[in-house]
Amino acid sequence: MGHESGALDPVRSGTGGNARLDFAHAVVFDLDGVVVDSFAVMREAFRIAYAEVVGAGSAPFDEYHRHQGRYFRDIMRIMGLPAEMEEPFVRESHRLRAEVLVYDGVVDLLDTLRRRGYGLAVATGKTGSRARDLLAHLGLLRFFHHVVGSDEVARPKPAPDIVLRALDLLGARPERALMIGDAVTDLRSAHDAGVRAAAALWGSPDEAELLAAGPDLVLRRPADLLAVLPAQPASVG
Repeated sequence: MGHESGALDPVRSGTGGNARLDFAHAVVFDLDGVVVDSFAVMREAFRIAYAEVVGAGSAPFDEYHRHQGRYFRDIMRIMGLPAEMEEPFVRESHRLRAEVLVYDGVVDLLDTLRRRGYGLAVATGKTGSRARDLLAHLGLLRFFHHVVGSDEVARPKPAPDIVLRALDLLGARPERALMIGDAVTDLRSAHDAGVRAAAALWGSPDEAELLAAGPDLVLRRPADLLAVLPAQPASVG
């Protein structure tokens, strides 16, 4: 699917006519791979956790990475790895958090959306406390009205619960919202919640796989979203 299936690419479509997202009132962001570049930190934390809990051998990070967007415990179950890896993984992720980077253009995007009056939330595979701690450390927490972690809903991604929870907190209806993610699980979670989904390509995801999942919008850099969102959000009513 992707471009050929009708997904809007603002780079190709420009900002006029149907390219504008005049329905939008709220924007929900995935965290890793969309707001922050944490993959080097995750790789090292995963390597250490694997060595501590499993033992010798090469940590299968590439397989772990393919499941991004899901809750860590769910990924361990899918991969057949011990749930006990979570504690050292979280510990090392926290220790290395100074090495997490914010993608170029994200601060300007968030600041502009807040000033325009959009409701902003994070819906992440991380636990809520970890996500809020990282965002606060990076000076980004102030931009978001709400942050929802996978431990704060009954069913994490790819179920729609986390997106619906974010919208409930924002007071926004699904048809007035947009979800931005870099993984198939993000797009599925959004679509099953009745929310339009945007594929974020700046974090170097598997582009072919992501486009095949049928995003409604393709964003190649953060500023692309500003090109298609009105200067003021749609009325809630």
